[in-house]
Amino acid sequence: MPPALRGKSRRKISSKEISDVDLILDEGNKNQSSDLDQFAKTVLQRIIDDDLPPTPNNYSLYFDRLLDEQNEAFKKQVHSLLELEESNDAENTIVLEQNLKQGFGAIRNLLAVTANLYKNMSVIEKILDKRKKELEDVGDNVGTIQIAESIKTDINKLNTILKKQTSQMKQFYEETGSIVKKVEQESIFDDRFGVYNKRYLLAKMEKEQELIKEFGHKSSLIMIELSKELKAAIHNEKVITLMTRTVARLLLKTSRRSDIIAHYGKGIFVMLLKHTDIENAKKASERLCDLVANSNFFLADKEIQLKVAIGITEIDLESSVEETIVYAMEAIDKAYEDEGCFAVVVRNDRDGLE
Repeated sequence: MPPALRGKSRRKISSKEISDVDLILDEGNKNQSSDLDQFAKTVLQRIIDDDLPPTPNNYSLYFDRLLDEQNEAFKKQVHSLLELEESNDAENTIVLEQNLKQGFGAIRNLLAVTANLYKNMSVIEKILDKRKKELEDVGDNVGTIQIAESIKTDINKLNTILKKQTSQMKQFYEETGSIVKKVEQESIFDDRFGVYNKRYLLAKMEKEQELIKEFGHKSSLIMIELSKELKAAIHNEKVITLMTRTVARLLLKTSRRSDIIAHYGKGIFVMLLKHTDIENAKKASERLCDLVANSNFFLADKEIQLKVAIGITEIDLESSVEETIVYAMEAIDKAYEDEGCFAVVVRNDRDGLE
């Protein structure tokens, strides 16, 4: 028994004290439940106030949007609950794509090993021919020559079988490659940066335009790239790739669950912000700029400050998906011209358009 407890008798806890503790715990749980209940009602009321139908999709979008405005303690509580019950079909699809590609890579490696084995058998056959000729030149051991001839015959048979099996494996490889190619054409994930791909982004943008047309809400698009000035100063493709991956991770860190983050190509990322107007897209860009500015990159013993350029535009029903992408690119160019972290270009900003 620890010294502090020696000579002291245990005090019995009364049933009233136990009841008091239970009441405190119950009150704590009720408070948490009450907060979440009140928040849920607020989300529903905001959807109704914005004259939108309270569909599951709209509720989910508004839930994420309004949750971002709450205090950290409440956000942590809600995120804990969401992690327990969340099931993301898109994530399951991504895992399936990764597993399939890994399986195809294993088949490719197996075919390469088999091809090397076939080459080695051909080398052995040539060596035997050479040794047989050497024995014939000596000419004093007929039995040895016959044994060499027999070994060569056996190796030829084995070589024929191996050649047939290699041909079959090649056929299976080509069939598997065709399947993987089809999967890649329908894939939604970019392996290199761990975000969605361009194909998925464009499909989601088209879908969002349909939803905006139906319900009349506002959504925005931001395009992000590692600063051209920073890339020009590095002159090292591997380091630039590592920095770009860091930017991708920061995008994932700062995004809401309803945001779509995709790699558009050449290290350029796009984030589709649903139910977000230009002003709120600016705020999201400001947060991202601050996050990047505080995330320095270490190259050997040198510390490099990350920097990005961000272009902001709106999802405009009068513009095609491709035109919207062009506006975001023009906004990035404007950010460079203004020497700022981000800039905005919308359809009405362009000459000849009103």
